[in-house]
Amino acid sequence: MYDVVIIGGGPGGLNAALTLGRVRRKVLLADSGHPRNGPAEHMHGFLTRDGLPPSEVRRIGREEVLSYPTTEIRDVEVSTVVKNGEVFEVSFADGTREESRRLLLATGQWDQLPEVDGLRECWGRTVVHCPYCHGYEMRDRPLAVLGSDPRVVTTAVHITRFSDDIVVCTNGPADIDEENRAVLKMHGIGLNEEPVSRVESQDGQVKSLVFASGEKLERGGIFVRAPLRQQSPLAENLGCEILPDGAVKINDFYQTTVPGAFAVGDMARLESWPFPPSQVIMAAAGGAVAAVVMDQELLIVDTMARLAESS
Repeated sequence: MYDVVIIGGGPGGLNAALTLGRVRRKVLLADSGHPRNGPAEHMHGFLTRDGLPPSEVRRIGREEVLSYPTTEIRDVEVSTVVKNGEVFEVSFADGTREESRRLLLATGQWDQLPEVDGLRECWGRTVVHCPYCHGYEMRDRPLAVLGSDPRVVTTAVHITRFSDDIVVCTNGPADIDEENRAVLKMHGIGLNEEPVSRVESQDGQVKSLVFASGEKLERGGIFVRAPLRQQSPLAENLGCEILPDGAVKINDFYQTTVPGAFAVGDMARLESWPFPPSQVIMAAAGGAVAAVVMDQELLIVDTMARLAESS
């Protein structure tokens, strides 16, 4: 039996495995190989790793994790997880099964991009979602913010430090009230509520948005405010409480509402947080915290068991 099974091989899962491996916990990390930031050319905001390709960060992370003899990585999808008493029973797509005393979910989320022709071809390069992750690389060029919910206003105002030419494109009538429209106007941000027919680009570089009327808006990049969805149903199927936005509910120690099950990265958030963290370094930090808490829990369980045996 493993001390911990980790599902997800991104920064949260890998850093948890590293932390647990260093305290000689028996750990299995299962990775299906579908990272949210896979299309991105570079990863930013991670001290000593700023600008590296995400694939290189994962390669280095795997190498470091596997340098500890009590850790194991399998490139396999997890089919089901069932809790039986104090034990998690994990079934894999290859037909194998394992058991663990603790479970860490780090399966991530997907961005549900608008169905606009040509948008996905630029995803992760000049069509991006996060000012903290990609804003600096989009500086000093005309930008669009694509989305229809009120959060587009926050994003548009946020990126005014990167560009003085910003247009919010809502791809149809938007749910933006008069106060938010006034905020856009105050910051000199344009608003276009026409449906967007397609995005024109060259080699992943956005050139323009083409509207249903045929009008073109030349842009050098697009920030997308798209809804997120869980990459995996494992947390919900296990019985973890899910917040209204689809994120897994956690506490300050990354514990879910299922005892012994933890969740880190952009798949989970505190109820008090407005949205899940998207930054790689925050996922890695969460993995470290969860790992320490799991190790301490197991230490207490094992100590109490030995005391009971000796009494």
